[in-house]
Amino acid sequence: MEKDLAKTFAARITQASKTELVVIMYEVLLTDITSAREYFHKGEAEKAMYDIKHGQKFLNELMGSLDFQYEISLNLMSLYIFVNKLMTDAYYGKDIKALDGAEEVLRTLMDGFSKIAPQDKSGPVMSNTGQIYAGLTYGRGTLNETYVDPNQANRGFMA
Repeated sequence: MEKDLAKTFAARITQASKTELVVIMYEVLLTDITSAREYFHKGEAEKAMYDIKHGQKFLNELMGSLDFQYEISLNLMSLYIFVNKLMTDAYYGKDIKALDGAEEVLRTLMDGFSKIAPQDKSGPVMSNTGQIYAGLTYGRGTLNETYVDPNQANRGFMA
Protein backbone atom coordinates (compact mmCIF):
# COMPACT_ATOMS: atom_id res chain seq x y z
CA MET A 1 0.00 0.00 0.00
CA GLU A 2 1.28 3.44 -0.91
CA LYS A 3 2.36 5.77 1.90
CA ASP A 4 -0.14 8.49 1.02
CA LEU A 5 -3.02 6.03 0.99
CA ALA A 6 -1.90 4.56 4.32
CA LYS A 7 -1.80 8.09 5.81
CA THR A 8 -5.31 8.75 4.52
CA PHE A 9 -6.61 5.55 6.08
CA ALA A 10 -4.85 6.36 9.36
CA ALA A 11 -6.38 9.84 9.45
CA ARG A 12 -9.85 8.44 8.79
CA ILE A 13 -9.43 5.78 11.48
CA THR A 14 -8.77 8.40 14.16
CA GLN A 15 -12.18 9.97 13.51
CA ALA A 16 -14.21 6.80 12.74
CA SER A 17 -17.16 5.34 14.60
CA LYS A 18 -17.37 1.55 15.06
CA THR A 19 -19.30 1.07 11.84
CA GLU A 20 -17.09 3.44 9.86
CA LEU A 21 -14.07 1.52 11.16
CA VAL A 22 -15.48 -1.70 9.69
CA VAL A 23 -16.00 0.07 6.35
CA ILE A 24 -12.40 1.33 6.41
CA MET A 25 -11.14 -2.18 7.12
CA TYR A 26 -13.09 -3.46 4.11
CA GLU A 27 -11.58 -0.67 2.00
CA VAL A 28 -8.06 -1.64 3.11
CA LEU A 29 -8.79 -5.28 2.28
CA LEU A 30 -10.14 -4.38 -1.15
CA THR A 31 -7.15 -2.13 -1.81
CA ASP A 32 -4.81 -5.01 -0.94
CA ILE A 33 -6.72 -7.40 -3.21
CA THR A 34 -6.62 -4.93 -6.11
CA SER A 35 -2.93 -4.35 -5.57
CA ALA A 36 -2.20 -8.09 -5.35
CA ARG A 37 -4.10 -8.70 -8.59
CA GLU A 38 -2.07 -5.98 -10.34
CA TYR A 39 1.19 -7.46 -9.07
CA PHE A 40 0.19 -10.93 -10.27
CA HIS A 41 -0.54 -9.49 -13.73
CA LYS A 42 2.90 -7.83 -13.74
CA GLY A 43 4.55 -11.11 -12.74
CA GLU A 44 5.60 -9.78 -9.33
CA ALA A 45 4.32 -12.64 -7.19
CA GLU A 46 6.31 -11.69 -4.08
CA LYS A 47 4.69 -8.26 -3.88
CA ALA A 48 1.27 -9.79 -4.56
CA MET A 49 1.78 -12.29 -1.75
CA TYR A 50 2.78 -9.47 0.61
CA ASP A 51 -0.45 -7.61 -0.15
CA ILE A 52 -2.53 -10.77 0.35
CA LYS A 53 -0.92 -11.36 3.75
CA HIS A 54 -1.48 -7.71 4.68
CA GLY A 55 -5.15 -8.03 3.75
CA GLN A 56 -5.48 -11.21 5.77
CA LYS A 57 -4.31 -9.33 8.86
CA PHE A 58 -7.26 -6.99 8.47
CA LEU A 59 -9.57 -9.92 7.82
CA ASN A 60 -8.35 -11.55 11.04
CA GLU A 61 -9.06 -8.29 12.87
CA LEU A 62 -12.61 -8.30 11.53
CA MET A 63 -13.01 -11.91 12.71
CA GLY A 64 -11.69 -11.07 16.15
CA SER A 65 -14.04 -8.14 16.58
CA LEU A 66 -17.25 -10.13 16.13
CA ASP A 67 -19.67 -10.26 19.06
CA PHE A 68 -21.24 -13.71 19.03
CA GLN A 69 -24.19 -12.62 21.14
CA TYR A 70 -25.71 -11.68 17.80
CA GLU A 71 -26.65 -14.24 15.15
CA ILE A 72 -25.31 -12.05 12.35
CA SER A 73 -21.82 -12.53 13.79
CA LEU A 74 -22.01 -16.24 12.99
CA ASN A 75 -22.99 -15.43 9.41
CA LEU A 76 -20.20 -12.88 9.09
CA MET A 77 -17.69 -15.36 10.52
CA SER A 78 -18.71 -17.91 7.87
CA LEU A 79 -18.19 -15.32 5.15
CA TYR A 80 -14.84 -14.22 6.60
CA ILE A 81 -13.65 -17.84 6.75
CA PHE A 82 -14.69 -18.27 3.11
CA VAL A 83 -12.88 -15.08 2.08
CA ASN A 84 -9.79 -16.18 4.02
CA LYS A 85 -9.83 -19.51 2.15
CA LEU A 86 -10.03 -17.67 -1.17
CA MET A 87 -7.15 -15.41 -0.19
CA THR A 88 -5.11 -18.42 0.91
CA ASP A 89 -5.85 -20.09 -2.45
CA ALA A 90 -4.68 -16.92 -4.20
CA TYR A 91 -1.54 -16.82 -2.05
CA TYR A 92 -0.43 -20.42 -2.51
CA GLY A 93 -1.92 -21.07 -5.94
CA LYS A 94 -1.34 -17.59 -7.35
CA ASP A 95 -5.01 -17.78 -8.31
CA ILE A 96 -6.35 -14.42 -9.48
CA LYS A 97 -9.90 -15.83 -9.77
CA ALA A 98 -9.83 -16.53 -6.02
CA LEU A 99 -9.06 -12.84 -5.47
CA ASP A 100 -12.04 -11.96 -7.66
CA GLY A 101 -14.31 -14.10 -5.47
CA ALA A 102 -12.95 -12.58 -2.27
CA GLU A 103 -13.42 -9.10 -3.68
CA GLU A 104 -17.03 -9.81 -4.62
CA VAL A 105 -17.95 -10.95 -1.11
CA LEU A 106 -16.09 -8.10 0.60
CA ARG A 107 -17.53 -5.45 -1.70
CA THR A 108 -21.06 -6.66 -0.92
CA LEU A 109 -20.37 -6.53 2.82
CA MET A 110 -18.75 -3.11 2.55
CA ASP A 111 -21.74 -1.75 0.64
CA GLY A 112 -24.06 -2.94 3.40
CA PHE A 113 -21.97 -1.44 6.19
CA SER A 114 -21.53 1.80 4.19
CA LYS A 115 -25.29 2.22 4.07
CA ILE A 116 -25.71 1.87 7.83
CA ALA A 117 -22.57 3.81 8.86
CA PRO A 118 -24.30 7.23 8.78
CA GLN A 119 -26.81 5.93 11.35
CA ASP A 120 -24.03 5.14 13.83
CA LYS A 121 -24.00 8.16 16.15
CA SER A 122 -21.66 6.59 18.72
CA GLY A 123 -18.81 8.94 17.82
CA PRO A 124 -15.16 8.15 17.20
CA VAL A 125 -13.85 4.89 18.65
CA MET A 126 -10.48 6.49 19.37
CA SER A 127 -10.38 9.21 21.97
CA ASN A 128 -7.85 11.96 22.50
CA THR A 129 -6.81 11.97 18.84
CA GLY A 130 -7.26 15.58 17.86
CA GLN A 131 -8.85 17.02 14.78
CA ILE A 132 -7.35 16.90 11.30
CA TYR A 133 -7.46 20.13 9.38
CA ALA A 134 -6.66 20.15 5.67
CA GLY A 135 -4.91 22.96 3.90
CA LEU A 136 -3.55 24.85 6.89
CA THR A 137 0.06 24.43 5.84
CA TYR A 138 1.62 24.57 2.46
CA GLY A 139 4.96 24.01 0.89
CA ARG A 140 6.25 24.87 -2.48
CA GLY A 141 3.34 23.86 -4.74
CA THR A 142 1.69 21.51 -2.20
CA LEU A 143 -0.96 21.60 0.47
CA ASN A 144 -0.45 19.42 3.52
CA GLU A 145 -2.79 18.17 6.20
CA THR A 146 -1.99 19.40 9.65
CA TYR A 147 -2.64 17.26 12.70
CA VAL A 148 -3.48 19.08 15.89
CA ASP A 149 -2.72 17.09 19.05
CA PRO A 150 -5.48 17.83 21.61
CA ASN A 151 -2.93 17.76 24.43
CA GLN A 152 -0.82 20.41 22.74
CA ALA A 153 -3.65 22.50 21.24
CA ASN A 154 -4.47 24.11 24.59
CA ARG A 155 -0.88 25.28 24.92
CA GLY A 156 -0.70 26.78 21.44
CA PHE A 157 1.57 24.10 19.96
CA MET A 158 0.92 22.01 16.89
CA ALA A 159 2.40 18.53 16.41
